[in-house]
Amino acid sequence: MALGLPMGAAQAQQQAQQQAGTLDAITVDAARSAQQQADITGFGDIPLREVPVSATVIDSRQLQASGARRLADLTRFDSSVSDAYDSPGYWDFVSVRGFVLDNRFNYRREGLPISAETTIPLDNKERVEILKGTSGIQAGTSAPGGLVNYVVKRPTDKDIREVRIEAGSRASLLGAVDLSSRFGEDRQFGLRINAAQERLRPQLHNLDGERSLLAVAADWRIDRDSLLEAEFEWSRKSQPSQQAFSLLGSTLPAPPDPRLNLNNQPWSQPSVFEALTGTLRYSRAINSDWRWSAQVGQQRLKSQDRLAYAFGCGAEGNFDRFCSNGTYDMYDFRSENDRRLQQAANLGLQGKLMTGAVRHDLSVGLTASRVRNRFQDQAYNYVGDGNVNGSAVNPADPTLTGTNTNRDEHSLELSLQDAIRWTPDLTTWAGLRQTHLSRDSVQTDGSNPTGYTQDVTTPWLAVSYKLAGSSFAYASFGQGVESQVVPNRPQYDNAGQALPVLKSRQWELGLKGGERAWSWQTAYFHINRPVSNLDACANLGLTPCTGANDGEAVHQGIEASGQWMQGPWRLNGGVTLIDAKRQGSSQDPTLNGKRPVNVPKQVVRAQAGWRVPGMAGLELTGGLSYEGKREVTPDNSIELPSWTRLDAGLRFEQRTAAGSTITWTAAVDNLTDRRYWRESPSQYGHIYLFPGAARSFRVGMRVGF
Repeated sequence: MALGLPMGAAQAQQQAQQQAGTLDAITVDAARSAQQQADITGFGDIPLREVPVSATVIDSRQLQASGARRLADLTRFDSSVSDAYDSPGYWDFVSVRGFVLDNRFNYRREGLPISAETTIPLDNKERVEILKGTSGIQAGTSAPGGLVNYVVKRPTDKDIREVRIEAGSRASLLGAVDLSSRFGEDRQFGLRINAAQERLRPQLHNLDGERSLLAVAADWRIDRDSLLEAEFEWSRKSQPSQQAFSLLGSTLPAPPDPRLNLNNQPWSQPSVFEALTGTLRYSRAINSDWRWSAQVGQQRLKSQDRLAYAFGCGAEGNFDRFCSNGTYDMYDFRSENDRRLQQAANLGLQGKLMTGAVRHDLSVGLTASRVRNRFQDQAYNYVGDGNVNGSAVNPADPTLTGTNTNRDEHSLELSLQDAIRWTPDLTTWAGLRQTHLSRDSVQTDGSNPTGYTQDVTTPWLAVSYKLAGSSFAYASFGQGVESQVVPNRPQYDNAGQALPVLKSRQWELGLKGGERAWSWQTAYFHINRPVSNLDACANLGLTPCTGANDGEAVHQGIEASGQWMQGPWRLNGGVTLIDAKRQGSSQDPTLNGKRPVNVPKQVVRAQAGWRVPGMAGLELTGGLSYEGKREVTPDNSIELPSWTRLDAGLRFEQRTAAGSTITWTAAVDNLTDRRYWRESPSQYGHIYLFPGAARSFRVGMRVGF
């Protein structure tokens, strides 16, 4: 199935079945998981556990039970997914298999490309799909970690009337409704409305805000073979962001009070993110074996990005960390009225055919997309020194002294995929994507225009074999591509020129299996990603420097996960071990053999649920997250200690005499109130440290009529 192709009436039926379930999200229905499908794999009609890829699907019940509000909250569900710059109040950065996903190219919504340079609400999402590994067959250009696809809630066969209220620490308050109904003489019309309003009062100081969401999805079952679907969502979030900490000279400081926010100047303002996004999709069955679809989508973003920005120590000549005495250079940063427009369209044909005794599951897709980003001049002005106790006060300077970069992009992608079933047990899988890419950029003052076009081809091959019972073994090889341009700076003697395509390669070996009460999967992966010398040139201050590809990053590791359900118990968990290193760099040979920063060596995630015997409807839940050591500096001289966090919850479901269902929840995150450094990302040549969040509580009530 080409990425983004709908499932027609079968899709609507699947969504209705999903909504009819009664298990809460934190527990796992292994029988249902065995038939789980994921559009992001490219083979949406085939159960996920039979497709030779590694992917995780987090459904709406899991989202609600975990209290998730943003993508960064979903790291607890997959041991291969971790934080990559998780600043509350800002948009999310996550890494998969140790590679940071690119917010411009690694995200999809309803199968179509979107920008994740905004906040994306989860209240109206039926599920979030995370593909792990290179994604060249699912996307034109993207970082090699994987892809994230958001799937929205659609009208269901069974009417839904649900109200949800949730309160958290410091009087945070969420109110949300989910309404779905069908009408018409033959119930051919469907309508679903999701709305949410939240007052944000987190434990972190100086971070109060609010967010709103209104989402509408409708469909028309024109006849037995045709389905027309439309949906849109409007969202707005206004909240200051958290300013991270850093090293104090060459010292890793002890974790501070996690409630302290260095973005606390009298002139600090909230960052504001507004989004209007929608899709229109028509699908028609040609016969029992073939169908086609057409889909268009558009995303309009507007943002106000503001921060009292701590960056470097001019007094000691270190611009990648704070000063040894706990002070730092403070800047007034403002990038306001940023506008991003993304439009995409997809045509797809999917079907089955026989060539002798061999069956083919074929799909062909054509995707066109357009990006238009327009920015204003920005403020980035030094205003004085700050300190890590947050007591320094400096004057504001919002003068627009810096230019920004406007960008345009057009792409056209043609994809072909075929699952060839030679026998009931043996299947080979093949895919090919041809991408034509055109990009242009220019500074907001009209200077330094650049432009280039590229054509890239990415193949994917796999073989799977059914073993005893319901187990499968597979091996796959795939490629992914990235495209970079040398910055328009005097430092580079080839400024503005496009680099040769960075083509990643991945090998993966995996096993999947299970029965009704349990399921499991494990995989070994090996990824080679070419790396440019642009960061090295900037960090080393090399002038002149010729931008070029310079060695590669090699990540290999093992993932294992499982789900088990027996009697009152529900267990779900996974472990990932990553061996990551840099090799082949001639620009900075000292990096060769070193582990990249902010990549944990081991990660363990686990969730558990226990239904209390003799107390119908009562369930105790718990969660564990463990992350191994992370490197802080490129030379690996400083690293973060490992950490473990425990979460706990209580859920009680009761049915009233009127037939409605009331679900009560209470939960606490970071049960032991442990203080630890959560992550150590590096951005713009600066080392950042984010502490783990303080212990927080939430209680909620969900009423379904």
